[in-house]
Amino acid sequence: MDLRSEKIQRILSKYKFHDVAVEQLQKIYRIYPEMMPSTGTYTFSDNTQKDLLKLIGNVPVNYGGRSYNIPIQLWLMDSFPFTPPICLLRPTSNMVIREGKHVDKEGRLHLPGLHNWDYPKSTVLVLLTEMISKFEEDPPLSSRTTVDSKDPHELLAFVSNLQINDGGRTHDQQNIKVSVIGGGDLGMSSVMSILSKCKVDKLVFIDVAESSTKGGSTDLEMFSLPKVEVSKDLSASAGSRVVVVTANSWSSEQSYASVVQNNVDMYRGIIPTVAQLSPNAVMLIASQPVDIMSHVAWRQSCLPPTHVIGAGCNLDSERLSHILDINLNTHKPAWVIGELSDNKVAVMSKTGHSSNVQPEIAAGSSSTKPLLDRAFEMMKSRGQRSWSVGLSIADITNSILTNKMKTHSVSTLAQGWGGIGAEVFLSLPCIMGTNGSMRLAGVSLGQEEDSKLRESVTSLSNLISQLRI
Repeated sequence: MDLRSEKIQRILSKYKFHDVAVEQLQKIYRIYPEMMPSTGTYTFSDNTQKDLLKLIGNVPVNYGGRSYNIPIQLWLMDSFPFTPPICLLRPTSNMVIREGKHVDKEGRLHLPGLHNWDYPKSTVLVLLTEMISKFEEDPPLSSRTTVDSKDPHELLAFVSNLQINDGGRTHDQQNIKVSVIGGGDLGMSSVMSILSKCKVDKLVFIDVAESSTKGGSTDLEMFSLPKVEVSKDLSASAGSRVVVVTANSWSSEQSYASVVQNNVDMYRGIIPTVAQLSPNAVMLIASQPVDIMSHVAWRQSCLPPTHVIGAGCNLDSERLSHILDINLNTHKPAWVIGELSDNKVAVMSKTGHSSNVQPEIAAGSSSTKPLLDRAFEMMKSRGQRSWSVGLSIADITNSILTNKMKTHSVSTLAQGWGGIGAEVFLSLPCIMGTNGSMRLAGVSLGQEEDSKLRESVTSLSNLISQLRI
């Protein structure tokens, strides 16, 4: 792949992972030599623009016994390959876009591989293979001359998607199982809150022997709560939709890094086993420090980053939105983002609570900052008690189980968001559903807020580098 042109070199020089990006581009060229690099200015949904590298070419697709070339373009973000490309169709004048499961009306592609992007497992080569496979199942383009004709393939696809409902529960609605791992006040609060908030068929409570937050399992066994199974064996969690981990291994006689390492060591005996027993579960971490332990759980579980989240700043976000709505008469969602520490900052949605459009974070402005600061000040007297954190955990769990697609501020892989290049977990607004988390797009923050976020990135990166995960 020829990357020697002045324009390409100028833009490529600004990429955060320049050498890795060049290596990936050369690999793409060896398999798909028709994918040619170019430069352009991409306009994001908030109307901001950025000069980026893009790949333009065709992918070969076989459909109905014939071969077709589907024209595409991939915009590579400046954090490529750690963040996914923006993939678009390039229909010619005699082609029309066939909107479908993986293609919107604008021709943007929404593939599982993009949603679950996790470099180095995820690469453009893997993505192109998936793209071809999906296109062969359901071609994204059709000829303009035949757009009004009734394609028999479309009819067959429609019929195959019909499902007979006998009025009972479908397979996806059966066996709704949640597991809570870790005893003590937070574990018990999570169990009680999930039972109250969520419709579950079974809730497994596992009191881990290594955890310093033990207790509660005996009481649950004595009073025999409906739908609750108490166990000390991790195998009881098999087949869970959501796994909540509240276990901590604390000792006051050690340095902070040593205390966190104890938690990491305890997790090593929990997380890989739980991930194997429930490979499709969303793992919800509440152990402390939550941003670090969410990061550790993701690494140890080998699950997609969308399936490992931390409770993070969700409680603060719900409190902030409530104060803005009730006390300050501002009827827009707001979220607390960043590290669960003094460096957390507040952001507001562009749209109100009743809007049906996907929420977007409003860029930092002088008009919203005083309002958010005032609401933040009103929150200071409210602590993070076990029962309140348990309620927050239940709310997130409910959004996952019911595919509510509610936006929660949860600790998630922040790499690539708002120009963050480091592999860290921070609380960010994420849409939560049965397939896990989907981050809202990053925005420009105010100078003070951006500085706090960068400071957290540095401190979290330093701590994670000291740990033996």
